[in-house]
Amino acid sequence: MTQNGSAGPDSSAPETAALKMPASPTSSKKMPGRPKEMSTQAAVPAAHQAPKALPDFILERNELFDQLKKQRNQELANRDKPPIEIKLAPAPGQETIVEGKAWETTPGHLLKNLPKERAGQVVVAKVDDQLWDLDRPLEKDSKVSYLTFDDPEGRDVFWHSSAHVLGECAEHEYGCRLSHGPPTPMGFFYDMALEPGKAVREAEWPSLENRAKKFAKDKQAFERLEVSKDNLRKMFGYSKYKMHYIEKFVPDGESSTVYRNGTLVDLCQGPHIQNTRKIESFKIMKNSSAYFLGDQNNDSLQRIHGVAFPSKQQLKDWEIFLEEAKRRDHQVIGQQQKLFMFSKVSPGSPFLLPHGTRIFNALQQMLRDQYWERGYQEVQSPNMYNVDLWKTSGHWQHYQDDMFRVQVKDDSTDPMPLSDKQPDGKTPLAEIKDKDKGIFALKPMNCPGHCVMFRDEERSYRDLPWRVADFGVLHRNEASGALSGLTRVRKFQQDDTHIFCTSDQVQSEIEGLFDFMSHVYGLFGFPFKLKFSTRPEGYMGTLEDWNAAEARLQQALINFRGDDWEMNEGDGAFYGPKIDVTISDALKREYQCATIQLDFQGPQNFRLEYRTSESGELVAQQSEEHRERDPKAPGPGMARPVMIHRAIIGSFERFIAILCEHFAGKWPFWISPRQILVIPVMKAAEDYVREIQAIFHKARMYVDIDVSGNTMQKKIRNGQLAQYNFIFVVGAKERDTRTVNIRNRDDPSTQKMGELIPLEKALERLIKLRDSRSLENKIDMGE
Repeated sequence: MTQNGSAGPDSSAPETAALKMPASPTSSKKMPGRPKEMSTQAAVPAAHQAPKALPDFILERNELFDQLKKQRNQELANRDKPPIEIKLAPAPGQETIVEGKAWETTPGHLLKNLPKERAGQVVVAKVDDQLWDLDRPLEKDSKVSYLTFDDPEGRDVFWHSSAHVLGECAEHEYGCRLSHGPPTPMGFFYDMALEPGKAVREAEWPSLENRAKKFAKDKQAFERLEVSKDNLRKMFGYSKYKMHYIEKFVPDGESSTVYRNGTLVDLCQGPHIQNTRKIESFKIMKNSSAYFLGDQNNDSLQRIHGVAFPSKQQLKDWEIFLEEAKRRDHQVIGQQQKLFMFSKVSPGSPFLLPHGTRIFNALQQMLRDQYWERGYQEVQSPNMYNVDLWKTSGHWQHYQDDMFRVQVKDDSTDPMPLSDKQPDGKTPLAEIKDKDKGIFALKPMNCPGHCVMFRDEERSYRDLPWRVADFGVLHRNEASGALSGLTRVRKFQQDDTHIFCTSDQVQSEIEGLFDFMSHVYGLFGFPFKLKFSTRPEGYMGTLEDWNAAEARLQQALINFRGDDWEMNEGDGAFYGPKIDVTISDALKREYQCATIQLDFQGPQNFRLEYRTSESGELVAQQSEEHRERDPKAPGPGMARPVMIHRAIIGSFERFIAILCEHFAGKWPFWISPRQILVIPVMKAAEDYVREIQAIFHKARMYVDIDVSGNTMQKKIRNGQLAQYNFIFVVGAKERDTRTVNIRNRDDPSTQKMGELIPLEKALERLIKLRDSRSLENKIDMGE
C-alpha cells in the first residue's frame, strides 16, 4: 500500500507513495481471491431512478469491519494508559508542553489549545514528523504539530481523503470494483472496473458530484483499523485488484490498515482528514480509461479524476489556475512553435525539431561554459553494456524491469546465469570476460560507465576531486500509461555528472554544487527548496562513515542556507545520504529537478580506489598482498573514493517542458529559438532585409525574414504569435540611414512604433544581451 494512495502506484502521475513500490509492474499474474463475475443486480443506476440496494460485497465488508472494530475498541479499553508529555506546536515557531495519556489522548483533543480560526483549518496532524490522524491516539511522549490545506502534505491528505469519497460515490453509482485512488499534484483520481461493456459517461458526473456533496454533509468520520492479512483477504476477497496489493505488499503473518468513511472500507495506509464535512467543494474533472498497474496486458479500467477544496472560493481560484495552466501547456506550445514531435515508430521517445534543438543546444552550451569554469571534464560513454556490468553495479538485481534489453545471439554459449556469479549476484569488474554476445542493456544512467573510467587507470589523491560530465542518451522502459509529453519519456538526456573525491573533500564539493545550482536556477528565476535525507535502516557502509558524511552535508547546508532547509530523517538511499532540490515555477507548481546523492556502494561494487600516499613500490607490493587476503578491501596506502551523483536540470526534455510552461512560450533571448524577425515595409527594402539577416546570422543569432506577400500588419502579427523576441521593421528610411526599427515583444510601448537604432549598435547590444543570459528582454542602449 502507499501512504498517499489507497493502494498501489499511480501509473500516470508523479509518484507520491511513501513506501517503495514498483512504478511499472510488467506482469499480470492471476491473484488469489479472484472475484466472481459481477452480479447484474449491481447495474448502474441512473440519477433519476430510485436508489437500488447496495451490492452484497459492500454490506459484508462493513459487517466484518464492525466486528473487528469492536474487538479493537475492547483491546484499547483494556490497555494501560500511562501519562505522557506532549510538546505541542500550535503554530510554526511556537511550542508548549501539555500532559496527556498514552492510547487515549489524540491530536484532535489538543486542537482546543489552538486559536479557533487555525483549529478550523487543520486537516491532519504530524507526530514526531510522521503524518497522523487527528483521532488516532498518541502512543508515547510525542511532539505534535498541525498541517492545513495550504501545506503540501496537508493538501495531499485532503485530496487523498477526497479520493475515498469519490470511491464511495462510484460504488454507489456503479456497483464497481475499485482498484486504487491516490492524490496527484492536480487533485486525485480513482480507478475502477465496471461491468463488461460499461464506461463512465460525462452525463453521470453531476450524479457523482451530488453524492459527494451529500456524503460531505453527512460528516462521515474516517475510521482507522489495523487488520491482519487473513482478515484482509476475507474483507477484500471480492476484488482481484485489492487482493493483488494484499498479496504483494502485506507479508504473511503481518497486518496493514484499512479506513472506513460511510459505506466505503478501503485498503489504505492513510492518514486522512477527521471527517468529510471538511470538503466544501467537490468537482469531477474528467474520466478516461487506464490499465491496471499501467500495464497494457492487464485489465482496462475506468479512471475518474476529481478535485476538492475546503471552500468554494478555492475551487473558483483553482478553475482560473487551470485555465492558465492549459494556456501554458508545453504540449500545446510545443506544437505551435514546432519544438518537438512524437511518433508511433518510437513511443515515448521525443523527436526534437530544429527549433526545439536550438533550446537544447543553448542549455547544453550554458552548462558547458559552467563546466569549463568549475573544473569538470566532459566524457562520452557507451549506450549499451553487457549484463555483467549491470550485475556489478546492482542495477540488474533492482532495476532490470525498467531497462531495455537486447539479446545478441551466440550459438556457442549462453550468457552465464545470475546464479553462477557471486552469491550477491555481483560480478567483480576484473572478472568480466570480453563478450560481444549474450544479454546487453541500454543504459538508464551514466554512473556505472563513469566507474569503469575511474578504474581504468591508477588514481592518486592528487587527482581528486575528479569531476566528469556526460550528456549521453539514456533509456528507461517507462510504462506506456505513464508517458506524458516531455515530462515522462523513454529516451532522454541529462546534465549528468559524477564527482569522485576524498571524504574530506565532500563538504567543499557540496558547497560548490550549491553555488552551481544557484547560478543555473537564477538564470530562469526559479526559487528552490532543499530537503536533506539521512541514514535509513539497512544502510550500507559503516556508521562512522555515515555520521561523518551527514555532518559535512549538514554543515554545507547551514553555510549555504542557514536553517532554511528541511530534514527528512531516515529517507536517504541505502548507499548514501542525499539532498533533493525542488524548484517552483511561475504558477507556484513544484518540480524536483536536482538531486545531490552521496554513494558509498558504487565505489565498493566496482572496487574503486586511489593512492593516499606516495610510498612507492613498497606500498604497491603490500597492496597486492593485501588484496590476495581480502579482495574486497582497499590495499595498504589505498582508500575508496566517495562518489557524488549530481544533476541540476535533470532530463533536458523535462526541463524544456518546465521552461516552456514557466515562460508560457516567451523564451528569454539567449535561449529563444526565434530571436529576430526582419520585415520589409516595401519590396525596395528586401535587399537590406537580407543583408541584416546575413549580419546577425554571422553573429550566430536565429534571425528570420518575412518577404511574403502578406501585409505588413499581418507579418508583424504572425511574428508576435510566434513569440519572436524582437521584430525589425525596415523601409527606405532605415535602409538609407542603416538603422533598424525594433519592436520588443515584452515592451508594449514599442508595438506601434519601435525604437530607431543604428544597425551596428543593435548588433552590439543584442550580442551583449545574448551573452549575458539575462531574463529581461531589453536592449541596453547605455554607453
